[in-house]
Amino acid sequence: MSVTIDITGLTADQVLFAPSPLSELAEMLHVMAEPGHHPGLASWATATASGLPPGLADRLADAEFLWRTTRADVLLPARPGATLEEELDALDRMDTEVFVAAALEISCMAHYDRGVPQPLISAEDRTRAMERAEARGPRQAAFAERLLTDPEGVRAWLRRVLEDCAEAFFTDAWQDVQARLYADARHKTELLKRKGLAEALTAVSPALDVDLERSRVVVDKLHDSAGSVAGRGLTCIPSAFGWPHLIVMVTPGFRPVLQYPVAAPDLPAPMAVELIQRRLEALAHPVRMRMLRALARGPHTTGELAGAYQLTAPEASRHIARLKKAGLLTTQRRGRYVVHQLDLTAVARLGSHILESVLR
Repeated sequence: MSVTIDITGLTADQVLFAPSPLSELAEMLHVMAEPGHHPGLASWATATASGLPPGLADRLADAEFLWRTTRADVLLPARPGATLEEELDALDRMDTEVFVAAALEISCMAHYDRGVPQPLISAEDRTRAMERAEARGPRQAAFAERLLTDPEGVRAWLRRVLEDCAEAFFTDAWQDVQARLYADARHKTELLKRKGLAEALTAVSPALDVDLERSRVVVDKLHDSAGSVAGRGLTCIPSAFGWPHLIVMVTPGFRPVLQYPVAAPDLPAPMAVELIQRRLEALAHPVRMRMLRALARGPHTTGELAGAYQLTAPEASRHIARLKKAGLLTTQRRGRYVVHQLDLTAVARLGSHILESVLR
């Protein structure tokens, strides 16, 4: 499961690292809508939400599907501006059909094999968009209906909402984080110049695998999709409010965008979805679960485990091998014996690793 970006022909000068006030505002709105995704920001979310001016919270609730489940494409500018106003001006200039289709891209499981949606033209695309909106609640359905019937009115309304957010909380929050975001973007840009494309993109996140031989970037996600730079280049946007999310926009015909959380000393590296799957499969077997009880209490040899659970030596070895491959055991040689023990830290972190991977 992954998002694959074809980077055939991509050169260093086509890669842009830059903060985006609009995308960071979207992340802040997401944190307020889903504080459970961001436990480290729960106090900020509570304080900010409680301090919103009268009526703003209701307007945000009307449009929250733009940032709650995922981030609508309109909130991920491929050419970030220096200010929120500059990016909102660019949003005003966007073609109406493009704006509506991008605003309604509210699912991380887009099916672009049917082509880019055209809800203002295609009755089928309009129906599909409304079905997705209705599944997210009556307020979101009403907003989507307004967007489809009066796109310019909704565009102006959305700009006013985002400007009110800037006055209420974003301007102060942006002042607190923008220096760190610009510093991260400068660092990645220097890395790109000095060490090349692979080094710079790998530094974005351990969840990115850069394969220059096959001209692709593979992003470890819980769904499958693909896109291409196709001569348009690639934009990478750092976010201070984004962790644990790593957002990939690969809409056909548009410049791909990666929004990544900036590194911090207290943030763990993301774990590969494949490794989490191996761990869950290793724990699914009842014999291995019983073996783990002994291994959690102390080191045991393969022979001891075989005797304790009435297994043959080859059977016990196979179970040990599955647990080791899943990274759940540590192994040490003690004289002529090899002993195994449960890696308690790996097991303790499994729940949070699962949560981080599904939220990524």
